[in-house]
Amino acid sequence: MKAAAVYALKADYPLAVLLEVTEVARSTFFYHQARKHVADPQAELKAAISGEFHAAKARYGHRRIQSELVKKGWQVAKKTVLKLMRVLGLECKVRRKRKYNSFKGAVGTVAPNVLNRSFDAERPNQKWVTDITEFRVGDYKAYLSPIIDLFDNAVVAHTIGTSPSLDLTNESLRKALATLTTGEHPLVHSDQGFQYQHPTWRAILGEVHAVQSMSRKGTCLDNSVAENFFSHLKEEMFHHDSYDSIDELISAVNEYIDWYNNVRNSTKLKGLSPVQYRTQALAA
Repeated sequence: MKAAAVYALKADYPLAVLLEVTEVARSTFFYHQARKHVADPQAELKAAISGEFHAAKARYGHRRIQSELVKKGWQVAKKTVLKLMRVLGLECKVRRKRKYNSFKGAVGTVAPNVLNRSFDAERPNQKWVTDITEFRVGDYKAYLSPIIDLFDNAVVAHTIGTSPSLDLTNESLRKALATLTTGEHPLVHSDQGFQYQHPTWRAILGEVHAVQSMSRKGTCLDNSVAENFFSHLKEEMFHHDSYDSIDELISAVNEYIDWYNNVRNSTKLKGLSPVQYRTQALAA
């Protein structure tokens, strides 16, 4: 803006000369100069937005930040939050996708697609989904196997290790099943990865009379909730951060899942975290 240029140069050159060269009216210059000394009416809101953004480690976009502000008493529109985030240069991390594929053909028993994309659950531990995702740290790899409850998208249990082995998936399943109470027999859905076709997986499910379900071959949308969780995890934690070792990555994943379950708000859950939503639902 010309008035700003005049303001910056007026200590070195006569004001009259600057106004003539820039063709800025004297009244216009003094108007803009006076505005520089007026307090920003949105300073407090900007500070609150910045605070929520950094508290979430740059994982929240304008919708989730607006939700957090409303919880704390602010009356502010999503569009206002988006506009001020742009002014402040606050940008949520960009998503990148890397899909691990555990399909090795028919190496065991393929179960029918019982879930059939019915991703809503009326109560906890009614429907679970699972999958495996891969991380690369230098020349090394790590694999995460979570069990996700479709009632509130909470991660019921998870394991992470350096091999996508039967032990990895079976251990996460056993840990999840250990949380069940008497009479709970969840439907457990996965893709057709070799780990889920294996007799040991089916045997563990059989011990608690759980129902096995599998996606159709090459149809990732049949397990979209698990895919969506992996996308958020990599967008909000893994990409754009650096890790010096697999142990450091494992620690970060464990921290993220704890934050995801207990703190991260979800529009699907009315702005609550999975744990908050489940606690509220069970208390009703």
